[in-house]
Order: sequence, then structure tokens, then C-alpha cells
Amino acid sequence: MSDLSQKIAALSPEKLKLLAKRLNQKKGDIFSRSQIVPQSRESNSFPLSFAQQRLWFLDQLQPGHSAYNIFQSMRLVGSLNVGVLEQSFQEVVKRHEVLRTTFTTVDGQSIQVIAPTPTFRLLLVNLQQLAIDKREVEVLRLAHEEAQYSFNLAKGPLLRVTLLRQSETDHVLLLTMHHIISDGWSIGVLICEIAALYEAFCLGKPSPLPQLSIQYADFAVWQRQWLQGEQLETQVAYWKQQLGDRLPTLELLTDRPRPRIQTFSGAREALMLPKTLSEKLKALNQRQGITLFMILLAAFGTLLSWYTGQEDIVVGTDIANRNQAETKRLIGFFANQLVLRTDLSGNPTFLELLERVREMTLEAYAHQDLPFDKLVDALNPKRELNRSPLFQVKLVLENTQTPSLELSNLTISSLKVENKTVQFDLLLELNETEKGLFGVWEYNTDLFDTASIAQMSRNFEMLLGKISTHPEAKLNELKTILSEADKQHNLAQEQVYQNTIQQKLMNVKRRTTSRL
Repeated sequence: MSDLSQKIAALSPEKLKLLAKRLNQKKGDIFSRSQIVPQSRESNSFPLSFAQQRLWFLDQLQPGHSAYNIFQSMRLVGSLNVGVLEQSFQEVVKRHEVLRTTFTTVDGQSIQVIAPTPTFRLLLVNLQQLAIDKREVEVLRLAHEEAQYSFNLAKGPLLRVTLLRQSETDHVLLLTMHHIISDGWSIGVLICEIAALYEAFCLGKPSPLPQLSIQYADFAVWQRQWLQGEQLETQVAYWKQQLGDRLPTLELLTDRPRPRIQTFSGAREALMLPKTLSEKLKALNQRQGITLFMILLAAFGTLLSWYTGQEDIVVGTDIANRNQAETKRLIGFFANQLVLRTDLSGNPTFLELLERVREMTLEAYAHQDLPFDKLVDALNPKRELNRSPLFQVKLVLENTQTPSLELSNLTISSLKVENKTVQFDLLLELNETEKGLFGVWEYNTDLFDTASIAQMSRNFEMLLGKISTHPEAKLNELKTILSEADKQHNLAQEQVYQNTIQQKLMNVKRRTTSRL
């Protein structure tokens, strides 16, 4: 551990928080050297942000694909004022121009066009005519259908809100947006604003929300103007040096051959790490002066190295990319993707690997402003129709929890709807909860079986457990532990299979004997 790491690790939790706050303020000062200013609305046509440009391009290749739908569903039990809920959404659409934006092409250039504030209509579907035992089945069917229903980026609207009424006191709210106008952070903004507006409007009060100083289109213009010249060259130079001309492809063994064209069929597998394990990992990150994400990234890289036999591991991650204060209250697509390349060569101890990961991730964060599509253009990798560019596996740790919708006289709970589309071969998304680390594996079902992902999940939990108690272990030791555990699991599965076959043979023999 470096002298700096030792000093950071020696700080109390309170001083660590103060240090993080000062570093964030310093970072904000750096990124705020160019202020975002409101643009004239006379032309009503604006360039796309770089993130929007990438999704627009992908939509042109495969129009109307639902892989980039952002879907939320929740059950509302109690006294719901539907008119006020609709009024609340109307006000949010009025506040955020991006929610009434569509995309088109003029003279070969893609642009975003902002419509005047439309009259928002909440789609109300009444299911009360169905038998009570059939309503829930229909709710799940409609929710799944809504999650998969595509958008037309040129026509819009790119926000859909549907309310399913099972009874006068039981509703299900379905909320769908296209990723080109939203991201995970935006969902939190939307929920907070709907809650504040609903409460105010129910009491006959005006909107309590402060006026927005800028809109997403202003950010798009600013980004195009700021990220050029020396600023762009500095960012590109770093990533070219870090990722090089021959970026390795992660060769995960799949259960089926990779299709010739990338598919988006997917499923999800839950992962729950016990609180005791989460606390041990947090204690490790405090001792080493690093973040929890860095530990998870190093462990994930170790796991992938064991599966592939590769020592140069490339994965992606997300970053909020809201460095100016005025962007934090906006709905829009700000999130960026970072490419993280971990060197596991030389059989280091896990602690030594953490040092490598810490240095690499801090440098990546310092150069986070280069949009992913600009990075792809700069590196110009060989394009393959059956793989996403630069990385196919992703690791995300959500540091901020999406707030839950809280409304007076209503009990609100999430409705679990299976999303059957994915964007990558494999994604592990983790969230810190009071009960420990909760995770979800998203995987492409054209490549992997559920059993393979379940085994990968068990291996990852076991690896984290070993790391939390013996971080001084060398990577080869950790990989040996994984190999032995995998061998024991396969032997157990084989025994179960043999027992099943034996039982079937015995059943056949009994039936044959009884007939004789």
C-alpha cells in the first residue's frame, strides 16, 4: 500500500466523508470552468448529445428495438386521485423539454426537435370487468407487453405512462421511456418530482418545484462546443495509451455458439451477498484506502480470468457524468460508459492487484468525459456484428438508490416484471442495501444457460468470501480454490444425474414387473 493509501486508510469515517466531499468539490470546480448557458429556442432544432448520437445510430441499424427501453412498474394500493396523477405527469413533461423531444435527420445531420407542451394523457386500462382471479394474470401480461413495446424516435412520444385498474383501490403504474431521453439517475428525478407535485396538487397548491436553469438541449450544445480541440485531444490521448491498438476480446466459454448477428434476448439471475460478507469487504476497502467498487472490480476480473485463462481483462462500467450542479436536477441521457482494463499478469497477491485496479480506475475517472461513441471512433476497432464494441461484459455498482415513490393515502410496492432483453453478453449490477449487497446477473440467453450463470454467481460469492478474509492470497491460489469448488459441484451434479437415471430405471422395472 502506498504512503497516500496508508494516510487515507488511517482517517476516521467522518474525515473520509469530508475528504470525499472536498474532492468532489474540487472535481466540480474543474469541470465547471465552462458554464452551460441556455440557448435560443427560435430554431427549435438542436444537435444530439454524444450519448444520444450513439443510440440514434443503433436505432437506425435496428429500428424500434426494445433493448433500450427503461421500464418501471409499481403497485398503488389505496385512495388514488387519477386526475391529480395525470396533472403531475403533465407538469413534469412541461418542465423537462427532453420528455417532449423527437429525433429526425435534416441534410444528413441528426437533430432533436422540441415540441410545444402537449396535453398529457395517462392511459387508463380498466380490468374490473375481468374475474378477480384473472386480473393479476392480465396485469403481468400487459406489463411485459409494455416493457417490450418499441418507440418511434421520429414520432414520439418517448414517455409512456399506463395505469392498470384492478379495483377502485388497487392500481398498477407502468412507466416506460426510451434511453435516448433518460437514464437511471433520471428515474430518481422523475419519481421525486411526481411525488412532490402529487402532494401539492392534491391540496390545491401550485407546483413547489423550482424553475430549471437549463434544459437537456442546452447541455447537448455545450458538450459539442466544449469537447473539442485540446480538451478532446487530451482525453483521446489517454484512452489510446490505456487501451492501445489491440484491445483483447474476453473469450468466455459459452453454452452455445455466438450468433452471426448480435442478439438481445436475455434473462436475469439474482445474487444476494450476506451482510456479514458485505461488512468484511467494506472493512477491507477502508483498510486499503480504496472503494468498494475497486474490490468488486478486482474480484470480478479474477473470476473472469479464471473462466477465460486470460490475464488482460476488459470490462465496462457506467458513470453518471453529471459533473455540473445544474445537470443533477435534469431528466436526460447523461450516463457514460467507461472501459476498464485490468492487468492480472505475474500472479500478484489480491492486495497487489487492488493497487493496480485503484490506479487504473482513478485515471479512468479523471478522463471520464470522453463519450463512449467518441472513444469507439478514436480506437476504430474491427467492427463485428455479433459483439458490442470494446467490451461485452459489464460491472456496475449503484452508489445512489432510486427513491421510492411515496404518496399520501397510498401503499406503494414494486411489481416484478421479467425483462427479456439485454444489451451485453453479461452484466452484473450490484446495489448496497441494509441486508447486504444485492445483485442481478443479466445474461444473453442465446449464449448462456441459467445453470451456467447460477454457478458463476456461486463462484463469485465464494471468491469474495475468500478475499474478505485472506486478501494476501495470490491469484493462482484463488483460482485453485475456484477450480476445486467447481470440480466438487460438477461431481455432485453428476451424482444427482446418475441417481435420477437410476430411479427412472427402477420405476420402469417396477411397472414392467407389475404388468407381468
